[in-house]
This record gives sequence, structure tokens and C-alpha cells, in this order.
Amino acid sequence: MPTVRDALMDAAFAALGERPWESVRMAEVAAAAGVSRQTLYNEFSSKDGLGRALALRESEAFLAGVDRAMAAALRSGADAGECFAAAAGWTLRAARRSPLIRSALTDSPPPRPPFAEPAPPAARTAAGVGADTGLVGAVHARTVDALVRGYPRLRPEDIGWACEAALRLTLSYVIAPAADDQEPCLRIAQLIRSLLSWPAGPAARPAP
Repeated sequence: MPTVRDALMDAAFAALGERPWESVRMAEVAAAAGVSRQTLYNEFSSKDGLGRALALRESEAFLAGVDRAMAAALRSGADAGECFAAAAGWTLRAARRSPLIRSALTDSPPPRPPFAEPAPPAARTAAGVGADTGLVGAVHARTVDALVRGYPRLRPEDIGWACEAALRLTLSYVIAPAADDQEPCLRIAQLIRSLLSWPAGPAARPAP
């Protein structure tokens, strides 16, 4: 059963889908959640506190989805290109669903709650991952880490820059969406394969 805190963040997220954050009023968020405005302030202290909590929840859910998508692809025997494409597909869907995620990924100007991203996981030095912060840096670190662990025959430094290039292509589709996600994901998988010099097919599967 959702907590009062979750209900308030759900109400704020719904309001944000209709208008800019500056136009969202705390009283309407409280009313939509079925609680008093004082209860809202007891939970979050301020509107900025609510915005930060909502942004953190969205970013954590998004990054968990990246992890799940890549893990499922690995379990299915996907090659490196298909594995990254699974994360790319999740990213495209999440950006359509959430204005917070889209704004954080593209650094777009429309006013949103302050985006408080969790620190990205420690990246492997050999993979060439920098100390980037923010959601894009976290996605890069996670995709590199998953491919380094899943495909030990590949060089980590090659994986690092291949993921960077594929992530840039993914973000271009976030900014200018295609008619559907199938073709972008196919192109992203192809890019990873070409940069890693790994063809599709059984030879590209990870060792059991």
C-alpha cells in the first residue's frame, strides 16, 4: 500500500506532466493526495524538498530499469550490441514517460524540480569512465560495468568508448524521437558491434 510520502510524490509527478514546476502549487498536490498541506510540509519541509525527493525517486527507478534491462539481455544470451540496445530501449521509453528523466538526460531548459541524481557507481578505471556526475554519467558507468562483467573477452577500454558513442546516439533519439523504438535500437546495437568488431550471432555470445 502506498505511503503518504509516495502518494504526495505521485500527485506532484502527475501535476508536473501538465504544467511547469513553477506553476505547481503545494495546496493542489496535497489535495490530490488526499492529505492536508501541513502533512505535505511535515514530509518534505518545502516545495524544493518535494522536488528533490521526486527527482531522486525518478532517477533511482530509471537507473534500476537500466540495470534490469541489461541483466535480462545477458541472461537471454544477447550479444554486446543487443545488451546495450536493451538499456537504450528502456531509456527511450522512460524519457517519454517522465519529463524529469527527459530533462535530466538532455539538460533541457523547461523548468523542472531540481534534479538530485544519486552518485553513479564506481566505474572501472580500465574502462576509461571518467568521474562524470549526473544521470548521463550514471548510465554510462552502469552500461560499461555491465558489459565489462558480461563480456570478459572484450577490452574494457574499448567498451568504455563504444558505450559513450552509443549513449550519444541514444540521447539523439531522446531529443528527436523516431516513429518507434525498434529502428533506433537496431542502429544502436549495430554501432556497438561495429565499434567492438563483434558480429552478431552465436560467436558474439558471452562464454558460459
